[in-house]
Amino acid sequence: MKKTDMQGTITQYCKILRLPQVDLSYEDEAIKATKTKMSYQEYLYSLLQHQVLIRTDNSINAKIKKAGFPFIKTLEEFDFSFQPKIDDKLICELGNLNFLAKTENLLFIGPPGVGKTHLAVAIGMKVAQNRKRVLFFTAEKLIEQLNAADVSGKLPSYLEIMGRIDLLIIDELGYLKMTRQSAELFFKLVAKRYEKGSIIVTSNKAFEQWGEIFMDDIVAAAILDRLLHHSYPFFIQGKSFRMKNITGK
Repeated sequence: MKKTDMQGTITQYCKILRLPQVDLSYEDEAIKATKTKMSYQEYLYSLLQHQVLIRTDNSINAKIKKAGFPFIKTLEEFDFSFQPKIDDKLICELGNLNFLAKTENLLFIGPPGVGKTHLAVAIGMKVAQNRKRVLFFTAEKLIEQLNAADVSGKLPSYLEIMGRIDLLIIDELGYLKMTRQSAELFFKLVAKRYEKGSIIVTSNKAFEQWGEIFMDDIVAAAILDRLLHHSYPFFIQGKSFRMKNITGK
């Protein structure tokens, strides 16, 4: 077979097998193999390794994009020295994601600007980087979607989908009060994920104020009971990172 025919056939085979990286790199890798006297097995290993790395990166990037993070932050970027009351060792341990297997929840409670959303996103990033499913919502956006699903008659299927997510992040709970109907829908979501999937919640309201959020102390107690049963609550009362950026202190 002529070289040009062989190249065309290899390209075709790579398309059929969905190995675009192999098609792009096999000639360069063949030259390297000849120079370094690689075995056939080592050459094949190198080709497949390139393909796996590219495919893994694409998978992770897709999960990060689908998560809907408002920004990209990592645990390594978090300034624990500015918030010394946060247990940095525990946060880093949670970054190993063992809490997911135990379907435990994380709750970050504190005033605006103390880094609650940063920590939630950073742990969410760890989940995506481990090729697991994570979704990020503000509480307002989540309630909008729950109400829309309820009105359209698709609430059961929506809850089923949300129940299969590895990690659900609910940000800014407490900034807006809910109607009784919205509170009941929120309860149904939490109940659906109870002991089945982890939730991260950030809120500016202490737990004893959650009755105000949901306009019903009984519903608030039921929600808290399920969230706190297997959980790591963090109460952050440090300085505001936003004010630090403004004042430099």
